[in-house]
Amino acid sequence: MILTVVLGSLAVFSWKVIGYLIPDRVVGQQGRIFAERVTVSLLAALVILQGFAAGNSLVLDARVLSLAAAAVLLALRVPYVLVVLAGAVVAGLARFLGF
Repeated sequence: MILTVVLGSLAVFSWKVIGYLIPDRVVGQQGRIFAERVTVSLLAALVILQGFAAGNSLVLDARVLSLAAAAVLLALRVPYVLVVLAGAVVAGLARFLGF
């Protein structure tokens, strides 16, 4: 498990470094647009899978309330650390109350 995390981290870091080494003229405007869209799509898929799925089913539990609270705070431009803390507090309270 730890080896997988370390190898994955090294792979991601190496792609980040390679991205800085490739000149802008090679990537071009279309490549930049594609990279931005892929990043947003992957992040949205990760949020959906981790926030609303359990196995093969849709689950509405404390994670939904936590994501909603975080979304509201992000829309209000609250610092990210406070968004994460508020999400954790909301999820903890929701689980404590049995949601």
